[in-house]
Amino acid sequence: MSQRSLSRSTLLSIVIPVFNEEEVLPFLFSGLEQAATDLPVNVEIIMVNDGSRDRSLDILLAKARSDTRYRIVDLSRNFGHQLAVSAALSLARGDVVAILDADLQDPPELLGPMLARWQQGIDVVYGQRDSREGETRFKRWSAGLFYCLLSWGADAEIPQDTGDFRVMDRRVVEALNAMPERHRFLRGMVAWLGFRQEPYRYSRRARRAGTTKYPFVKMFALSMDALFSFSMKPLRWMALAGLGMTTLGFVAVIALIVLRLQFPAVFIPGFATTMAALLSLFGFNFLCLGILGEYLGRIFINVQGRPSYVIRDVYAAANLAPDAAPHTGES
Repeated sequence: MSQRSLSRSTLLSIVIPVFNEEEVLPFLFSGLEQAATDLPVNVEIIMVNDGSRDRSLDILLAKARSDTRYRIVDLSRNFGHQLAVSAALSLARGDVVAILDADLQDPPELLGPMLARWQQGIDVVYGQRDSREGETRFKRWSAGLFYCLLSWGADAEIPQDTGDFRVMDRRVVEALNAMPERHRFLRGMVAWLGFRQEPYRYSRRARRAGTTKYPFVKMFALSMDALFSFSMKPLRWMALAGLGMTTLGFVAVIALIVLRLQFPAVFIPGFATTMAALLSLFGFNFLCLGILGEYLGRIFINVQGRPSYVIRDVYAAANLAPDAAPHTGES
């Protein structure tokens, strides 16, 4: 592996999505400033306001007035975490790009050792969690179930116990930006791309302030995006289950005919058995329709050709005038 340059001529872009994070932003700024001071590279910080309804945008703009390293991206509404990160990646100019969350659960000071691995020729250095501080038992259980489902169903090999916290080479970012998916599951997309990737193990902290922006409903939606975007296995399972039930039904019909011929006097059809069979078959049919609907819905959304996100303004750090016209996340 060829060694890369790590000097003041190297630009690191740090991209951070923000949604209703006014409580944690002062702590985030402090952590970023300390981390940037310790890094041997130039730093730009791209923070995306993902339709926040609190004072997050005002706080971001106020910070940008005093620090020229910041660029503030204001989306036209809330598009969700994955699309907010995608918007920031489309604007990142760095030779190397890091993704962080605003809640400080992924420590900014780890960027130094992760950059050192990038310097050694690793294209993607992703954070892999050894432990999760401050999370409930249900949160840990649901996360474990999510990664179990993902490893079982996904065609691409997606590392377990990882999030979007990572450092990526410019080539990886450009390849990621070229991918046209509307339902984006970034850690899976990066895994699918290949390149040289390795984990950086760490202990995930408790949230510094505020409340989680990924409750169970959003985690479930993300898991559906992950499974249906990276696997055809649900369709294959559905076909195999349908074949199995058809075979079972055929055997049952033959058995009923034999019983009817052999024991005509004692053979009495059972209402309960019939209803159980009908309910099972109807339930299975609706499950199959739901799985088909997930795939068809994604096809429908991609065929529509709508942009993944809409950027209202991109603010330059120096004068806070928009430095780019509003644009969309079209591929």
